[in-house]
Amino acid sequence: MMDDDDPMIEIRASFFVECEELLESLQDGLQIMDDGVADDETINVVFRAVHSIKGGAGAFGLEELVRFAHQFESVLDGVRSGNIDADRSAISVFFQSGDILADLVRAARDDTPQDYTSTQAVLTSLETILGHSAADEPEEVIDDFQPMSLALDLGLDDTGLTDAGPPDTRLANDTDTPVFEDGYTIRFVPDSSLYASGNEPLHLLRLLREMGDIQVMCDTTSIPALADIDEEKSYLSWTIHLTTDEEEDAVREVFDFVADLCSLTITSPQAGNDDTPPSPPDFPPLDDASPTLPPLCTVDSQTTTGVKTTNEQPTAAPAATLPSVPANQDPPTPVKSAPAKPRPTVRVDLERIDRLVNLVGELVINQAMISQSVAEADLLSNTAVAEGLDEFMQLTRDIQDSVMMIRAQPVKSLFQRMSRIIRESSSMIGKTVRLKTEGDETEVDKTVIERLADPLTHMIRNAVDHGVETPVDRLAAGKPEEGIVTLSAGHRSGRVIIEVSDDGAGINRPRVLQIALEKGLVQESAQLSDAEIDNLLFMPGFSTASEVSDLSGRGVGMDVVKSAILALGGRVTIQSEPGGGTTFTISLPLTLAVLDGMVIDVAQQTLVVPLNTITETLTLTENDIRPLGPETSVIKVRDTFVPLLDLGAELGYRTPMDSYIGAIVLLIAQEDGTHAALVVDAIQDQRQVVIKGLQDTFGRVPGVAAATILGDGKIALILDPLDAIANANGRTRCSHATLQLTG
Repeated sequence: MMDDDDPMIEIRASFFVECEELLESLQDGLQIMDDGVADDETINVVFRAVHSIKGGAGAFGLEELVRFAHQFESVLDGVRSGNIDADRSAISVFFQSGDILADLVRAARDDTPQDYTSTQAVLTSLETILGHSAADEPEEVIDDFQPMSLALDLGLDDTGLTDAGPPDTRLANDTDTPVFEDGYTIRFVPDSSLYASGNEPLHLLRLLREMGDIQVMCDTTSIPALADIDEEKSYLSWTIHLTTDEEEDAVREVFDFVADLCSLTITSPQAGNDDTPPSPPDFPPLDDASPTLPPLCTVDSQTTTGVKTTNEQPTAAPAATLPSVPANQDPPTPVKSAPAKPRPTVRVDLERIDRLVNLVGELVINQAMISQSVAEADLLSNTAVAEGLDEFMQLTRDIQDSVMMIRAQPVKSLFQRMSRIIRESSSMIGKTVRLKTEGDETEVDKTVIERLADPLTHMIRNAVDHGVETPVDRLAAGKPEEGIVTLSAGHRSGRVIIEVSDDGAGINRPRVLQIALEKGLVQESAQLSDAEIDNLLFMPGFSTASEVSDLSGRGVGMDVVKSAILALGGRVTIQSEPGGGTTFTISLPLTLAVLDGMVIDVAQQTLVVPLNTITETLTLTENDIRPLGPETSVIKVRDTFVPLLDLGAELGYRTPMDSYIGAIVLLIAQEDGTHAALVVDAIQDQRQVVIKGLQDTFGRVPGVAAATILGDGKIALILDPLDAIANANGRTRCSHATLQLTG
């Protein structure tokens, strides 16, 4: 049990944060492999992600995570070397392995128990792939085998490191050891704990080989007599010369997760002195006894038959052949053309960002109060005061925008989670479905991403279960056997638009209407349009499933989706084409903290309308208004008629006005492209307001999204105009057919 002040807690937390990034790159690489466009670098990225997770897990003693990652890594290593064919069935196992790896990481992070049944099943699949690969390989033949010698296969052959052939591998104390004049000399002495944590020097050497040309020398002088060998101790060490254009930091990054499990020195020729060459670092003593010089281990660089042994004892190499500097002294950077580096990043606790967001909100409120006080004191005529106030307002907005950018995150991580939902859901019901993503770099407030996970999961499962047909039905309809579910994101009109679409059969509207009638959700005499029938799917308790399954049929799902999205200040709409699939569109605010709004007066009440919902403002004339029924009016806007809604009457502030001639209206754009006109008494101004939620205290209020504090200290409600239009009482609202009416 670690103390709260233990620095290892922070290091451990950083490891799990990095694991999320590694899992993301792992999923990206696997998806590229599944698409059939992977190159060697993609496979290396996938391998390095698993290797890094294993290395970090070993440092923290996460044995189950290390065990699984090690097996996964071994199979990926076979793919890298060309011994394992990454076909569709293998990639399917890799996807499952990635899911299990993510589960194990999160179980270790949250200290929760993990169901190892599924883990063992995937491990068995990996062992099967690895076993088939080993069975297909020809038996290795070792030339010049000497029965009395010690044979060590370091695995540094051409199939393990590169297709170009093995590196020049020698003894550290060979008389032919060259004096290197460029690149880096790496002295790597693994500790016994490195092997105990599941790490292997071979993988590190292969990662170095990907960075450039290497020459490897193995030092075996610390190996004792066979009878004295302790299988839990480390006796071998390596000196590697690496010729690469990479910076030293990139070379050290290869050893990141074993830095505390080995002795590591990285030097370059520039670090030495021409007159007095530095001495190589001593090997750490393994025991009190100094073993006699054992048979030396060499690798034949002309063959790939492994390691040969000899009883010759060459003289020790001069110290100048292993230049080094003390570990705490940074050598001068070699003069070379450095590749572009990624931008440095800093991980910050989310609570600190939330506190900063709240402070910015208070700054916005104070700025509004100062602006109002200056206006009331009639100081705007003073040029210096007016200019200073304008600069303060602009600075406040810039700070707010910058803080919101810090809080924003790409939806990529959320979309990757949906990929797993697709795989598991389609497997459960015997369908073949692929997820296609678009715009996964679209940034959204982190709070929105977290609260969107559950409703999006419902929608994905619904698309797999009800949207995509069975393979037999798809083939009969002339479609590919594999269904496609597309998940896309983008920015539109100051909002985030997320769409979930499938290429299935579309909504069976006659069946939906029949079920609604049977459940008493609509009256027999009701005449519903296609859009109104589609919206029946969002009614509580509605389900088209004929029987209960693990995915559907319990009457819970789409109504939960709509409620969750409304709670985020968003909206959801449906578009469906028979035989062509269905698209669910979610519209969300960019942030849940600050918005640009128009401050209005309605029946002596001050309200705020989000600016991105308003397309224009109008003052009505007599020729603009048209009666439609006894209690309904529409107005003509150019060549289109739109419903006229009295906002004060709809909110219950007053009764409808006797005449709307000269009234001010806000033209509100709806998701389906139609408009509605809201009557207001006056428009005060346009300003940035801080969103204060009402859900926790008052629950959901129809037509009201949140509240804010104005510059004079008063509280004003922030409207959700689209929800207010949808919930209008009908006295001034036209039917759906009128909404589509054109001149």
